[in-house]
Amino acid sequence: MIISLIDVFSGSDPGNISTSVRLLLLLTVLAIAPSLLILMTSFIRIIIVLSFVRTSLATQQMPPNQVLIGLALFMTFFIMAPTFQEINQDALQPLFNEEITLEEAYDNASMPIKEFMSKHTREKDLALFMNYAEMDRPESLEDIPLTTLVPAFAISELKTAFQMGFMIFVPFLVIDMAVASVLMSMGMMMLPPVMISLPFKILLFVLVDGWYLITRSLLDGFLPL
Repeated sequence: MIISLIDVFSGSDPGNISTSVRLLLLLTVLAIAPSLLILMTSFIRIIIVLSFVRTSLATQQMPPNQVLIGLALFMTFFIMAPTFQEINQDALQPLFNEEITLEEAYDNASMPIKEFMSKHTREKDLALFMNYAEMDRPESLEDIPLTTLVPAFAISELKTAFQMGFMIFVPFLVIDMAVASVLMSMGMMMLPPVMISLPFKILLFVLVDGWYLITRSLLDGFLPL
């Protein structure tokens, strides 16, 4: 396969070279797409918060992992749609039409991603990686490399997700404590409190329309009205 690629690139036909570059670019994007989707989009916060919801409800594997991941993916696509459209308009289409070079396409594609990540990255987290890299204070967003911005964005999203998860846990923890106190006062030491509190937690979650509130909170964090 490597020899065939070398033969393709050694050809004199510019059309073959252009097609080969597109193919290699597509294969590269597909290979690193999971990492890009996880670390450079809203997927981190969404999937962690949804996992906290299931854990706080103590419903075991309900909803299943496939449902949570699918919901997180489609919410990510919805939130990132303006950014993806800008990348397609400013980078991919001009590159495929041979209007710009591959380096220019990379620069045009990185700016919308940088703008999105910078809005949700704490200065403290960004300064951490910049200090270890011995970088000077950037004058603009273009001066911040992705190798520094991506990990700073990731740990910022982790902190935000855990903060939201804590707020989700509090009301369900109160229910668990109340049920445990009632069972102890009735002398039912051997009865698991979780078994009794589970229906009450599900009832509370349904009455307050929990999935709507969680989804709205996540969307407001990225797309405030």
